Amino acid sequence: MDNQLRSLANQMKQADSITVLTGAGVSTASGIPDFRSATGIWTEDHSREYYMSRDYFHDNPEDFWLKYKQIFRLKLLKNYVPNHVHLFLRELEQEAGKRISIVTQNVDGLHSMAGNRHVIEYHGNLNTAACLTCGRKYDLEYVMNQEIPRCLERGCGDVLKPDIVLFGDPITQHEEAEAAVEKADFLLVLGTSLLVSPFNLLPLYARSYRIPSGLINRETTPMDEQFDYVVHKDLSKAVSELQI
Repeated sequence: MDNQLRSLANQMKQADSITVLTGAGVSTASGIPDFRSATGIWTEDHSREYYMSRDYFHDNPEDFWLKYKQIFRLKLLKNYVPNHVHLFLRELEQEAGKRISIVTQNVDGLHSMAGNRHVIEYHGNLNTAACLTCGRKYDLEYVMNQEIPRCLERGCGDVLKPDIVLFGDPITQHEEAEAAVEKADFLLVLGTSLLVSPFNLLPLYARSYRIPSGLINRETTPMDEQFDYVVHKDLSKAVSELQI
């Protein structure tokens, strides 16, 4: 274990309450592609941000759903299971007795599936969709069984909107995420390039409260200097070395 990782582990041992910010790098070991790394899916076709926008959904809801299912590979979603990074965070809570809050950019639902109790899904969740007119919720099975999922309420029939934050949508969980950071003894950031705002403001919020923080990510980020401990390493390997 290198010195930075050892120091990070010692800080985690001392902390009773740990808030964890997670990104796509946490889920890649489960087979879910990383959208924003140097070789991620979003780099393949920049128009995907246009198609996955609030404006495109409202202007072309039928075509939006066709592209949405392809981009997020929804047909594979139920094949994904938590990997040992998710399980490490669960063990911190259930076995090490830490108070763990997870603020995740991921929309796959794997943190909750792994067993962590306080998960803030900052960008929503792929597992459900809702009718914007009447508010009725629908599960993934219904969404996948319809080419274009529509509301079943009598007299409605509107095209459903997935329960994820589209480009142009407001972030509704930011204040809750800030509250989770503020109460932490230690902030741990895992597997995110910290390129997306306002999520990338959360480490700055921790710094303003003088909360110790650590980052583990395969690549450098524009915010490395904001952390007390920085480890550039494959996340799976780094987590396997941590002894808390």
